[in-house]
Amino acid sequence: MIYIPLFSEVNAFPFIPDGIDPFETLRSGLLFADINDQTYAILSSRDTAAALSAYNTLSLNLPLAHLDEQTYETLYLKFLELKTDRELVRTTSQEEPYEDELSLIDFLKNSSDLLTSEESAPIIKFVNSIFYQALKRRASDIHIETHEKKGEVRFRIDGVLSKHIDLDKAIISLVISRIKVISNLDIAEKRLPQDGRTQIKIAGKSLDVRVSVLPTYHGERVVMRLLMHAASIPGLEELGFNAATTERFYELLKFSHGIILVTGPTGSGKSTTLHSFLQRLSGPDKNVMSIEDPVEYDAAHVSQIPVNSKIGLTFAEGLRSILRQDPDIILVGEIRDGETAQIAIQAAMTGHLVFSTLHTNNATSAVTRLVDMGVDKFMITSTLLGVLAQRLVRKVCPECRELHTIDPIDAHDLNLPLDILVAHSVGCSACGGTGYRGRIAVGELLMMDNNVQTLMKQCENDVELRAAMKGKGMAFLADQLKDLLLVHETTVDEIIRVGVKEV
Repeated sequence: MIYIPLFSEVNAFPFIPDGIDPFETLRSGLLFADINDQTYAILSSRDTAAALSAYNTLSLNLPLAHLDEQTYETLYLKFLELKTDRELVRTTSQEEPYEDELSLIDFLKNSSDLLTSEESAPIIKFVNSIFYQALKRRASDIHIETHEKKGEVRFRIDGVLSKHIDLDKAIISLVISRIKVISNLDIAEKRLPQDGRTQIKIAGKSLDVRVSVLPTYHGERVVMRLLMHAASIPGLEELGFNAATTERFYELLKFSHGIILVTGPTGSGKSTTLHSFLQRLSGPDKNVMSIEDPVEYDAAHVSQIPVNSKIGLTFAEGLRSILRQDPDIILVGEIRDGETAQIAIQAAMTGHLVFSTLHTNNATSAVTRLVDMGVDKFMITSTLLGVLAQRLVRKVCPECRELHTIDPIDAHDLNLPLDILVAHSVGCSACGGTGYRGRIAVGELLMMDNNVQTLMKQCENDVELRAAMKGKGMAFLADQLKDLLLVHETTVDEIIRVGVKEV
């Protein structure tokens, strides 16, 4: 038996001898590798006895070798890829319909980003093609799910999930193993949830990917969030709000202290808006810091802290630490509890500009939410600069939309005339069959002034405040959505999906 100390000093390639079941050898820790034109049986550095026992059951006349633990792990992962590639070839050889989805011939043949001459196996190509297709179709998330008899890959595009491809269940397990490898997760652990992160470069673009693996009844499922870099953060004009709202953003961002809140449900674009604000204000003369859960944008000129509740780094604790770092501008990813709310308001009172989010349905209810969290109303009125409630609404595809008279029930619910024409989504090749292409941001902005402060003190609840602001001409979300419907930019179904209901 020989000991080979460093993988990098030898020319080693994983190898599966003919007639050997790679699953059995992997389970026992026995590997095979070609090193300097000689094939060796590599014994596990952790359980040599099991690997040696497996070797003795095989009719092979190969020299035995040991590798150091780190080198063994590297070879193990390469061996696993080779084994999964053989499995994929065997599974797909009878499944010609998958070929178009797997290949993306032009991209895969010419790509020098994710593929190298040593990593051109089918399973790697397929995972790369998933990322490439997701990027091409502007997906924000990739869902890989295991069902009873098959697997499924879905993309979240413009906030809605759509099926990308159905796959054999065996292939899905190989895809998930490959994703675990590139995310530095435990490929052998299939019983517990795992979270990881990886960075890839594909089609000339660098992409951060947040990976979540969850065991389910029929097998594991993976959700990958494609994260954007600072270069991808839109400017204020590129956010998609109307010109009047964008102009008021500029007025808000002139303040040097106070608190600005953005509200809305998950997926409504709150983080994108806030990071657009930060990019507008950040510079060499400002100390900009954030505490986020998780960090979704790699933002330039911003010191970003990820929340880690396992070690006690909560929003409240992180915010306390940030205040000792002499910040000018602070982003708190979300105000979830009274403690975080109190610290954020105190920071705004002591001369800092604070941005944060709340999960409320509209702008005016943010005030009552803070009061419910234990913040005194006089502190809110003296520090709050503005509240933006926003939604992202899908634009109906102009290539295939059809105009029909509005349904009487919809006209009644939306308080619209019975004879107006509204757009209906159809679906075509231009929009990928969804009937929609792109999204529009709509938002209601409550800006503080003396009149609003007085109303906040007089009104007992959110309903009264909202009615008072309506009397003063404040544009609500429902009003903007109806305007989009009337100019055929969106559909009734999309307004219902967004779920904005006016008082």
